[in-house]
Amino acid sequence: MNNQEIVQKLWNLCNVLRDDGITYQQYVTELTYILFLKMMKEQQTENVIPEGYRWDDLLEKEGVELKTFYQHLLIKLGNSENAQLRQIYTDAATSITEPKNLEKILKTIDGLDWYNAKEEGLGNLYEGLLEKNASETKSGAGQYFTPRVLIDVMVQLVDPKPGERCNDPAAGTFGFMIAADQYLKNKTDNYYDLDPQLGVFQKKEAFTGMELVTGT
Repeated sequence: MNNQEIVQKLWNLCNVLRDDGITYQQYVTELTYILFLKMMKEQQTENVIPEGYRWDDLLEKEGVELKTFYQHLLIKLGNSENAQLRQIYTDAATSITEPKNLEKILKTIDGLDWYNAKEEGLGNLYEGLLEKNASETKSGAGQYFTPRVLIDVMVQLVDPKPGERCNDPAAGTFGFMIAADQYLKNKTDNYYDLDPQLGVFQKKEAFTGMELVTGT
């Protein structure tokens, strides 16, 4: 199962939430909270998440108990000592009212082919969801999402060089900088063709950006 197929399965889950009155944009937000926990498990980086609030702990719960636990989990992670968790989950809340819908989403996500998703890149998976949201006329998201294909073409035309600084003043998901980084990696054997000092610059300083959208 490739990323495109996984994105389609995840997007189809939004139909589950229609009865809960959740919009497409709300759905992507809800999915982000859940996907982050699953991706941390797949990447074996759950150590930053407090014990008892990880992916498998969610799967153990059912019904009203699951919904109550999930609400508490969002609050717990939003107040975490870990800066990354706080950044993602501060003021996080769920709009899912039906426990059976939350349970279905969790079980569907757990059953997907995450090995292939990791091989293709989890960032590409998230961008695929944003692209689905942008193409949905009811969501009105198309105005701020740039498809990856267009990004790649623009990067090729700009043709960044090693040693140059690249900045995106409205970075969003950092898609332009990620594409520019990959573009230069492909040209320099993953930066191994560069002298060590320049290689460090490319990895740590060359690509910067900021998000101008309030509340993100």
